Amino acid sequence: MSIFCKAAVAKGNGDFSLETIEVKEPAEDEVLVKVKAAGICHTDYDSLSWGKHVVMGHEGAGLVMKVGNKVKGFEEGDAVIFNWATPCGECFQCRINNFHICEQNSPVAAGANGYTPGHAHLEGTLWNDKPIERSFNLGTLSEYALVKKSALVKFSSQNMPFHSASIISCGVMTGYGSVVNSAQVKAGSSVVVLGAGGVGLNVIQAAKISGAASIIAIDVNPAKLVMAEEFGATNTILANKEDKNLSEAADKVKAMTEGRGADYAFECTAIPALGAAPLAMIRNAGTAVQVSGIEQEITIDMNLFEWDKIYINPLYGKCNPFIDFPKLIKLYEKGDLQLDKLVTRQYAIEDLRQAFDDMLSGKNAKGVITFN
Repeated sequence: MSIFCKAAVAKGNGDFSLETIEVKEPAEDEVLVKVKAAGICHTDYDSLSWGKHVVMGHEGAGLVMKVGNKVKGFEEGDAVIFNWATPCGECFQCRINNFHICEQNSPVAAGANGYTPGHAHLEGTLWNDKPIERSFNLGTLSEYALVKKSALVKFSSQNMPFHSASIISCGVMTGYGSVVNSAQVKAGSSVVVLGAGGVGLNVIQAAKISGAASIIAIDVNPAKLVMAEEFGATNTILANKEDKNLSEAADKVKAMTEGRGADYAFECTAIPALGAAPLAMIRNAGTAVQVSGIEQEITIDMNLFEWDKIYINPLYGKCNPFIDFPKLIKLYEKGDLQLDKLVTRQYAIEDLRQAFDDMLSGKNAKGVITFN
C-alpha cells in the first residue's frame, strides 16, 4: 500500500515548494524509511537550480518501516543513517573498495567520468501521478524515503539522537574523511583550514582527532572563527574580503609555521577563486586538499607547486560507509566527535526557507530539518 507524505520538491528554477508525494511499496532490494531528521547543506540549495523537479535532501537518519523481500540485515524499527554514494559492489571501483566513486550508482562520479550510471527505482516515488527523481537517489527532505539497501547503515538511536546522526552522511563524512582517509594527517603536524563552515568544522575536528599539533582556521566571518576554536582550532586568521587569493592570509600562516607553511591545507569554501589557495599555505612537499567540490575552470600559477607539493581532490572523504560510519559513531560515543554541538538549530519542514537563509548567512554550523 502506498504512503502519501509531505516533501520538499525543487522546481529547477531556483525555488521549491512543499508537496504531497506518493511513496510505493519497496522493490525487492529497497527499504522504506520514515525520515526522522535531514541535514541541510549547500548542495540542497544548489538542487533548486538543477533544471528539473526533484525530491530534495541527501543527508538524513530515520527508522526502517518495511524491507523488500530480498533485503537482509534490516528489519522494521532499525535506526539507520542514509548514505548518498550507494555502491553497487560489483563495478571496477567497488572491487577495489572505492565505493564512493561507484561506476554504476554514484550520482556524482558516474556521470563525471563518462560511465553510464544505473537508474534508481524512479517508479517508487510519484508526484502528480508521475515518477519523480530523488536527490542523490535519496530525497531525505520528505517524511518517507524509498532507497536501496546499500544506502543505509544501522546505528543505535539510544546513544545518538536522530538530528545528530542525520549530518554524518555528507558534511561530517566529507570533512573527516578528507583528513583521515585522503590526506592521512599525521600526529604532531600543522593543518590549515580555509573556511569554517559545516565541512570546515569537521576538518578541524578530524585534525584534532588525528593529533595535529597546530590547527589554523581561516574565515572572513568572526563568528565562524569562534566556532572553529570551539571545535579544536588552535589559531585563527580573520581574512580580508578584499584579499581575493588569500595571499595575505598565506603570509600569516607562514609566520605561524617557521616561515615554511603548514604540512596540510584544506580548502572548504566552495569559492572557485580559492581553488589554488591551499597551495600557497603549505610547505615544500606539503599536501593541499580541495574539499568543497569546486568544478569550475580555474587558473593556477604553477609556481605554487614548487617544490614537491601534492594537490588532491577527494570525493566524500573517500567514504566506505560500512567502515567509516561505525568509526564516526564510536568517536561520537567516546566524546571525540562533537555532533550534538554541531547542530546549531532544528527546523520543521515548513521552515525550510528560513533554514536556507540561516545557512547562507553563516548563522549555523549546521541546520537540521526534524520530522515528528
